[in-house]
Amino acid sequence: MRFAINLILLLGMMGELSARSPNILLIMSDDMGYSDLGCFGGEICTPNLDSLANDGVRFTNFYSENMCWVSRASMLTGIYHRTSLKNGALHPHCVTLPEVLKENGYTTGMMGKWHLAGKFTQNNGRDTVYPDQRGFDYFYGILGGASSFFSPVGLKRNRTSIDHEFMNEQDYYFTNAIGKEAISFLQKTPKEKPFFLYLPFTAAHWPLHAPDEEVARYKGKFSAGWDELRKKRLKRMKERGVIDQSVKLSPRHSKVPAWKNETHKAWQERRMEVYAAQVTIMDRVIGEVIEHLRKSGQLANTLTFFTIDNGGCHVEYPPDRKGDYLPEKTRDGRPMKPGNLTHIMPGPEITYQSYGYGWANLSNTPYRFFKQYDHEGGIHTPMIAHWPKRINAQGTTSNTLSHLVDIMPTILDATNLTVPETSAGKKRIASDGRSILPSLLGQKQKDPALLFFHHARGKAIRTGNWKLVFNKDNKKQAQWELYDLAIDPNELIDLANRYPEKVTQLSKLWQEREKNQLERGRL
Repeated sequence: MRFAINLILLLGMMGELSARSPNILLIMSDDMGYSDLGCFGGEICTPNLDSLANDGVRFTNFYSENMCWVSRASMLTGIYHRTSLKNGALHPHCVTLPEVLKENGYTTGMMGKWHLAGKFTQNNGRDTVYPDQRGFDYFYGILGGASSFFSPVGLKRNRTSIDHEFMNEQDYYFTNAIGKEAISFLQKTPKEKPFFLYLPFTAAHWPLHAPDEEVARYKGKFSAGWDELRKKRLKRMKERGVIDQSVKLSPRHSKVPAWKNETHKAWQERRMEVYAAQVTIMDRVIGEVIEHLRKSGQLANTLTFFTIDNGGCHVEYPPDRKGDYLPEKTRDGRPMKPGNLTHIMPGPEITYQSYGYGWANLSNTPYRFFKQYDHEGGIHTPMIAHWPKRINAQGTTSNTLSHLVDIMPTILDATNLTVPETSAGKKRIASDGRSILPSLLGQKQKDPALLFFHHARGKAIRTGNWKLVFNKDNKKQAQWELYDLAIDPNELIDLANRYPEKVTQLSKLWQEREKNQLERGRL
């Protein structure tokens, strides 16, 4: 009798815990610009993400890092990558989001791109860091940063290689497979347990791969060219309230010709058509996951985030580029034809192309520069938060200054969980982020003291509306640039010569933060 009573009490407590604890759905897209989504002004069809935005909050002053794996490290630890990355993997003394959630009763799953596996191609893979070592119960995806959508190199289920799955499935497409695995994970997760589902898609990272019927839906959609489409996007962005009415379009990048002078228009259009198809397929898969949650009665108490790891990628893919991510042959044995070759239309499995400067310039409307840079085009990204049970001000925008390092603290705030004091037997490295849960719930928040950036071709610091940024490409004129983003969000008016004392102040602050990050990472 006493056992029965205790069991009833325990089940009641579990039910109460489940009621208190929201499910977490964290979605990250790959290499997309600030204005690509329909709800942020783009002409790409993204009805499911638009619906999340209409029922949630769009963050318009949100930042990522400027490349793929560094953004993932920041998001999953709440700590800037200069500290949270070690030898290409997550620092052992950084506590990860899935580790905290798993320790507190969550079932954790990841489908997509890990890109935090360390030196997984060396020593026959003995040094590989798998997702299950950092808190995930279940993993389906790739360890690296890019791969074919039709035959992803190194596909794993947990730690088992499963290349045979796409070899035996003619209509296999990685984005679709991520969705199927996600729904399977949700079906297997006990309803009494909350879940953490992490979906880091490879869309819309190169290669440009999509089924013909998906690409055909965009035929002619981009025939107006990047010049005209950038103007139209900016107009829609203002109508949707994701950018200030005073913002003007930044100049076309110097490596992008005027559309009227483009000599390969049909090929250029096809590049953007495939890119758009990749995004729309991803949106449909996200919609299928959301619909599953709706039908199972779990959506109301699911806190969902969608964001992007960096801005649009300008890289022109050369035919002589090599990498572990590039298969030598297609599944049916045909030799690959990689490279941005204007006589070969991108999209099929046999190709390996990217969409280049012109369309990345469109993706990042109205900002300058691209992935790899710390100017706004490389790091200013959209973020959508959705939580029907708690977000009442639906369809709103928030200009709260925020960053990927804020995602983990926000989720822990929403779940009433705290981070353990140790990791791998030593005192953990403290978070750089802060909770932006008040902003999700419609409350005002003060800006953080600063945002810090340093990777690839850029370095930057933002405090208030001041931004100090450095472009490492300018080797002959290497110097800090200073912008007041309140009046110049496109970074067109360099104020460094006008306010040298501000440059000195902010550069010193940047150096102090850089030193601090590196010292913390040496633990």
